[in-house]
This record gives sequence, structure tokens and C-alpha cells, in this order.
Amino acid sequence: MDDTLRERIKSTVEGSPVVLFMKGTRNFPQCGFSAKVAGILKEQGVEYRDVNILTDQDLRMGLKEYSNWPTFPQLYVGGKLVGGCDIVTSLHESGELGAVLGK
Repeated sequence: MDDTLRERIKSTVEGSPVVLFMKGTRNFPQCGFSAKVAGILKEQGVEYRDVNILTDQDLRMGLKEYSNWPTFPQLYVGGKLVGGCDIVTSLHESGELGAVLGK
């Protein structure tokens, strides 16, 4: 990955307290896993930035390398990767997600 893309990703994940890289948008998710995480974040009542990785192939491929995480969605809180759908769902079901989100 080139330095420009790395800096763009870093700037995005550090630019908002909560960032969800997803397939589609919060209002029009384009995969079930992205829809599930967006729904959980809505239920948590948290503001977040959604980034549609389907509109930028360089971002999509670069993010996999940046995060060392091969799938989407990817949830970042405080500039750090929380995980994908399974991890977010597990945290939500256990009641721990609120603390991760700083609530």
C-alpha cells in the first residue's frame, strides 16, 4: 500500500470517534453483515461515520492490509479496530459494546 492511501485511511479512522467501513451505507447497506452492524450501532444510539468500501477499490483492498482484517464491515472506535460483524454482535449481546463505544 502506498503512503498516500495509508495516510488517507489513518486520517479517516482517527477523524471520527466511531467509523464503520461497510458495504453500502447506513441507510442502504449492501450486505447482511454490514446491515447487522449498522443496526446494532443504531440500537446503541451512537453517532458514527459510515464509509462505503464498494465505491473505492483501492480503499477496500488497502484497508484489509491496514487493519490486517480480511472482511467487512470493520468497526473502528477511537482510531482502533474493534472487529467485524461477529465481534460487534458478540460485544453487543454480552452488554460490553456500550463500554467499547464510550457510553
